[in-house]
Amino acid sequence: MTGPMSGVRVLEVAQWTFVPAAGAVLADWGADVLKIEHPRTGDSQRGLRQLGNIAIEGPRNPVMEHANRGKRSIALDISVPEGHELLMDIARTSDVFLTNFLPDARAKLKIDVEHLRAVNPNIVYARGSAYGPMGADSGNGGYDMTGFWSRAAGAASTTPSDLNGVVAQPGPAYGDSIGGMTIAGGIAAALFERERTGVARTVDISLLGVGVWAMGVAVNAALISGQPWIANPSGANVVPHNPLTGFYCTSDNRYLGLSMLQAFRYFAEFCARVGVPHLAADERFASPELLAKNGAAAAAVLREAIAAQPLGYWRTALADFDGQWAPVLNTAEVATDPQVRANGGIVPVAQDGETYDLVASPVLFDETHLRLDPAPQFAEHTEMLVLELGGDWDRIAALKDAGAIG
Repeated sequence: MTGPMSGVRVLEVAQWTFVPAAGAVLADWGADVLKIEHPRTGDSQRGLRQLGNIAIEGPRNPVMEHANRGKRSIALDISVPEGHELLMDIARTSDVFLTNFLPDARAKLKIDVEHLRAVNPNIVYARGSAYGPMGADSGNGGYDMTGFWSRAAGAASTTPSDLNGVVAQPGPAYGDSIGGMTIAGGIAAALFERERTGVARTVDISLLGVGVWAMGVAVNAALISGQPWIANPSGANVVPHNPLTGFYCTSDNRYLGLSMLQAFRYFAEFCARVGVPHLAADERFASPELLAKNGAAAAAVLREAIAAQPLGYWRTALADFDGQWAPVLNTAEVATDPQVRANGGIVPVAQDGETYDLVASPVLFDETHLRLDPAPQFAEHTEMLVLELGGDWDRIAALKDAGAIG
């Protein structure tokens, strides 16, 4: 593959989505990513066929494609001596080692920092974890639902204050995907420093850290005020002091999302667009201060006006409006959104003479859509890699006899 990471080799010993998603991003950017999978079990996500309300049928698995496209699959048992030796042979040719194995497992398998640096002092070592490499919980595992969503305040801060329960993440691997981009950025920075100084860093990214960063403004507010962020009660879709920030229901039970932080600047034109121009002339809303003070009264009128027409009408009426708004779309609508497609958010992937579409990572280089390759079949590239490393078919046979490769 071509791209800014072309020529970089990433050795990935990881499964599920959080850390493998970083490998997928690096592959999108052109890196040669070697995914190590156990010869008998593979990545645990290969068997995941139910995503919430959606049953996965057919040969393609959305979770595997999302986190593993563009990689090469190497079936290797690194717990046996022959397999560990081959892993170290690969490490000697690699720029990055990427893992989400827990500390005890890394030590047992001899894949911790000191083991990799013993064979390749220049390798960038990147670890993804639930709670970070330091502190009392550093050895504990977790998923994005625990480390990113629950513990980092995302769940509490999005749950309506009058709801008896907790709001779940909006989709599978939500925090994992955000975290994967973060890991990829950290690796890119470490490679940049290594290029300039020769220093190879150890890079750590945790789901907890990514979640706290995502909630950073609200957490900073808590640091200053001592008060937690409290979500509006259910149904209270508009910010009380700003009638142009929040959600308005349309006649077909769809929603407009408004986010005009400079409400007074856009208020008059917005009122005209939605058919209530007299509202802007009302003395209750004659200044930014008065609009903020009487925002709830303005919102009541706007709510009634917007509820009179369907979403399609408002998309046309507001198409060239300068204020910040968007239709609230579901995932099936995002999949066909022309703006997403125009900017390479979804691109075609070719496999076996056919093509299918896949979400791309969100960085463009020179305004050019990324070219994605499919996720590998299990163990697809094992023998090829042994040959690339200078081995022969006798070594391949010996590795198979030892149970080291599949």
